Amino acid sequence: MRVLGSPTLRLFIGAALISLSPVWVKLVSVSPTTSGFYRVLIGGLALAAYLVFSGQRLQLSKRTWQILLVAAVFFALDLWFWHRSIYYIGPGLATLLANFQVFIMTAVGIVILRESPRPLQLLAIPLALLGLALIVGLDWGNLPKDYRLGVIFGLLTAVSYAGYLLSLRRSRQGSQHKLPTREVAIISLVTAAILGATALVEGESLAIPTLDDATWLVCYGILSHCIGWMFIASSLPHVSTAEAGIALLLQPTLSFVWDVLFFARAMTATELAGAGIALVAIYLGSRPASKQVQGAR
Repeated sequence: MRVLGSPTLRLFIGAALISLSPVWVKLVSVSPTTSGFYRVLIGGLALAAYLVFSGQRLQLSKRTWQILLVAAVFFALDLWFWHRSIYYIGPGLATLLANFQVFIMTAVGIVILRESPRPLQLLAIPLALLGLALIVGLDWGNLPKDYRLGVIFGLLTAVSYAGYLLSLRRSRQGSQHKLPTREVAIISLVTAAILGATALVEGESLAIPTLDDATWLVCYGILSHCIGWMFIASSLPHVSTAEAGIALLLQPTLSFVWDVLFFARAMTATELAGAGIALVAIYLGSRPASKQVQGAR
């Protein structure tokens, strides 16, 4: 991290690396559950190695361990839903829907935490719904079954990811460490155990068929899950909320770009307008957020 001294540069490099996450999923020939398993296993082991190298200890309370286990369950659900959403509707739209977690977080803040919403948040929610309607089409019943399933999985991803973020925040209360490296390493490895068991129950093999698949999975675990997250997390304490919000916007935007460039996704003018409106809504909804990792996949 010392090589790239600018926090803003680290922030946008991290956002770019994380935007490649759904690309790796689309490139591999393993099942969605298996690709999620290797993402968190490889990334978790890399983070664990960093903790050992840096001499950090896992001195966490029993309560914190319990919260981290809950976070791991949410994260496992997040990856299970998201990877299937990518399969059905592509990297771009799946990532955009996953970033609707901003609005789930807003709703939790209003209903449960009794936080007063800001005007931008209130404006962002109907904008997001309008964008979603334009993307998926107003005639829901005539859409292909797989496409509808992918949209539902994408929205369930947003709910699960919001649960993960809320649990991670709770686990960080009272922590003396600026970065949640310990927490994310633990969550990653526990999530790997959950997804590994899920794959076996589903009858999915954890074998990696080809060298190309192994390469993509290593890129997924190291570049996107580990290094991309470290770039973002290390920069957030040193950048403005507006810059963090723009980075949040960059990630699904780039995922759309990769979808078009790498997988030749066709987009109608209405879908492009809907995606643009939804991205603006995500940005507006994220503006009041504190400088924590939000929406970074």
